[in-house]
Amino acid sequence: MTDIILLSDPRVAATAVADTGEPLVDVRATAALRVDARKADGDGSYARVRADVLRRLLLAQGALPSGVHLLLVEGFRPPALQRRYFEEYSATLRAAHPQAGPARIRELASAYISPPEVAPHVSGGAVDLTLCAADGTELPLGTEVNATPEESGGRCRTGAPGLDAGARANRAVLGRAMTAAGFVNYPTEWWHWSYGDRYWALLTAAPAARYGPTDH
Repeated sequence: MTDIILLSDPRVAATAVADTGEPLVDVRATAALRVDARKADGDGSYARVRADVLRRLLLAQGALPSGVHLLLVEGFRPPALQRRYFEEYSATLRAAHPQAGPARIRELASAYISPPEVAPHVSGGAVDLTLCAADGTELPLGTEVNATPEESGGRCRTGAPGLDAGARANRAVLGRAMTAAGFVNYPTEWWHWSYGDRYWALLTAAPAARYGPTDH
């Protein structure tokens, strides 16, 4: 993974933020996009993204082949929930790698859950999504959304070898549409795409991130 920039990379945290102040908007209010309920929460945070992120999701949807749809699984994630996810996964890794120091655990955890202070989801700029058919049936992309590296044998990585032809083709379809709309992928998670956050800014050489952590 030496060619992959992880979210634990100091360059991500060092990236400047010039927040646009765009509000979070609810994707469920847009009939053109589909939202899955597996990450549903009490206040609907999971279905919210920044306004320009929604516009770009619509562009991505328009770039997909006829009969293929984006299926949003999770957008905005409150900071407290992000911390909980990171701490829980870090604890699992410490149990599995008792000889690993804090820096190594942070690096391993960051391949699946972002450190809270730089997490794309808490900015409202990141989405976890997949593809589905017109009837809502999810298309095969090689693993379940949010499959851990351990569960998936590493197939959660976007460019993982050993995928069947159908999954590989579907990942390519998703990648072309999301990239054309201005998103960047986190290469350890084929389902994770973001725009405007620190990771996006670093990968695109933008002068600053457009979105920092938010709660509104």
